[in-house]
Amino acid sequence: MNDLFKALADPTRRSILDLLKRGDKSAGEIASSFNITGASISHHMTVLYQAGLVQKERKGQQIIYSLNTTVFQEIIEWIYKLKGDEDEIQ
Repeated sequence: MNDLFKALADPTRRSILDLLKRGDKSAGEIASSFNITGASISHHMTVLYQAGLVQKERKGQQIIYSLNTTVFQEIIEWIYKLKGDEDEIQ
């Protein structure tokens, strides 16, 4: 869970997640949306992947990233449990 919060704490990574909620993107498409180096994007994608927030699939020479919605559902369930609203989880 610590990797998850570390991944979500960074504003650039949150922006990447916002970008991916609109659809799957290649690493190059993600990089073109930011004014940072390719190495920095690669680092951010690695952190997001290790936290389980994104999935990746190689298609030819490209890596395509997508949101791992299962993890987001688990986060929501965990938050509801913390709040004590387990009956409201659907």
